[in-house]
Amino acid sequence: MTSETFGTTRTGETVTRHTLTLGDLRVQVIDYGAVVTAIEVPDREGHRANVVLALDTVEGYETVSPHFGAIAGRYANRIAKGRFTLDGQTYALPINEPPNTMHGGPEGFAKRLWQTAEADATRLVLRRRSPDGEEGFPGNLDVAVTYSLPEPGTLRIDYRAVTDRPTVLNLTNHSYFNLAGEGAGDVMDHIVQVFSDAYAPTDATQIPTGALAPVAGTPFDFREPTPLGARIREGDAQIVLAGGYDHTFAVRGPVGSLRPAASCLCPASGRRLDVATTQPALQLYSGNNLDGSLVGPSGRTYRSGDGVCFETQGFPDAPNQPGFPSTVLRPGEMFTSSSTYRFSVV
Repeated sequence: MTSETFGTTRTGETVTRHTLTLGDLRVQVIDYGAVVTAIEVPDREGHRANVVLALDTVEGYETVSPHFGAIAGRYANRIAKGRFTLDGQTYALPINEPPNTMHGGPEGFAKRLWQTAEADATRLVLRRRSPDGEEGFPGNLDVAVTYSLPEPGTLRIDYRAVTDRPTVLNLTNHSYFNLAGEGAGDVMDHIVQVFSDAYAPTDATQIPTGALAPVAGTPFDFREPTPLGARIREGDAQIVLAGGYDHTFAVRGPVGSLRPAASCLCPASGRRLDVATTQPALQLYSGNNLDGSLVGPSGRTYRSGDGVCFETQGFPDAPNQPGFPSTVLRPGEMFTSSSTYRFSVV
């Protein structure tokens, strides 16, 4: 493990960057937002590249980052109209994607400094306490996120949390992948597979309707490996609404077991990513809102479709959707989830 100063926040706090290394895999994480700033892996010719979108400065992560590599919370994804009711009490949250709350609010977990609890060459544990009432959520919430390299080519993320009051919780890592390399252009040629038979259609504000619809016969059918861009310009109402893919898929298999969620292959580089999770759902996001205003470490701009997210998580708006698996966490319980990102070359 190597650790170095990455920069300072606007309030003068020092931000540290940690580097994990095992074999050909190198992962860099900063303690601001628990952000993954780099995942370096070789291509089929042995050339290394960072395969996640990133920014060069703390200021960028504070002010303009669209959750690049961050831990999204206290509630990843959307909560309708910034309100939910738990045990008869209604809680109001800040609206940061009108008319909804997105990724826990304007600060969330992505714009907070985390504490380094443990660090060695292949394992990093970051912790923070989210105080009662932060962004409107009830309960003091103690969260730990562990980044580890359990075997060559594999990044594992483990999440743990406890609370002293009933609350709702949904955590994910929001990395944008480009397996050709950060700044290499769009990922529409990446071959994607999602291990799901159903997805969650949304209303006009991108809140799930509560139904799960079959992917068969729709642009959301990634049951077989398919180029990400093959159907992204079809006139399907859901695609038009989101400007691409920004939808939740129900992952096959028993929730709580680590099982395949998605895979992605870059034909040009030969790099392949396999994602597994214990979570019930996966958000597939095709970087629709990247508009060319952000510049990565490569010195190149990020435009729509220049990265793809595989966000392992609970269902969006589950506190308001009784048909979705519960995201309630109560005192005496421990929230746990795990996801793995395995890189290989073909």
